Amino acid sequence: MSSLRILVPIKRVIDYAVKPRVNKAQTGVETAGVKHSMNPFDELSIEESVRIREKKSAPVEDICVISAGPPKAVDVLRTAMAMGADRAIHVDVKEGEELEPLSVAKLLRAVVEKEKSNLVVLGKQSIDDDSAQTGQMLAGLLGWAQATQASEVKFEGDNVLVTKEVDGGVETVKAKLPMIITTDLRLNEPRYASLPNIMKAKKKPLVKMSLSDLGVANERRLKIVKVEEPAPRQGGGKVEDVDGLISKLKELGAI
Repeated sequence: MSSLRILVPIKRVIDYAVKPRVNKAQTGVETAGVKHSMNPFDELSIEESVRIREKKSAPVEDICVISAGPPKAVDVLRTAMAMGADRAIHVDVKEGEELEPLSVAKLLRAVVEKEKSNLVVLGKQSIDDDSAQTGQMLAGLLGWAQATQASEVKFEGDNVLVTKEVDGGVETVKAKLPMIITTDLRLNEPRYASLPNIMKAKKKPLVKMSLSDLGVANERRLKIVKVEEPAPRQGGGKVEDVDGLISKLKELGAI
């Protein structure tokens, strides 16, 4: 197998432990003054890439992380390098300027071609918009094989075997490089970045680019009409026995 040049796209999102609040204009969630961190699925992607190198599952030449966002996106890039990535690319995007999945896929295609990457490992979705489209779109644009929602990744000779959970069991697909892999929560448990590695990460290369440098325009195809909180759930009720349950369901028109 040829040496792996792994590209790992990551995204800065509202921290998973924070409960999102809809902004006053009802155009999205409130982001000002809210804690942000790396998208949890992207942490899995970095961890798996580093483990491939550590386990010597396949020869790894380079692990490069990339993020498109405002200057604060550099924070998650530094965290990724502290976890084991070799270098980083920051595509500078103005604060509040959102990129749709297709624009992100086109951006990544340009970077893949520029960096001569042969494996892209990215989260199956980001927890802010839950689109779960970028990996598949990137595979389509590049004409590469893809394996989604990976819960296990193995290398056998020139083949990559990727397993994912499906209803009632697991499914394993086999492909050859170059390819796209999207990661799921069962894949691994990401490591914490140690203080020495955080200090080392400050000296690792970080290149800044713009969308124009990559020949990509932020074309907007979707418009958010309105964002609102879900209706509060109604409280449940208790019944004495099965007959009472059936009567209540009939009363509600459920049966």
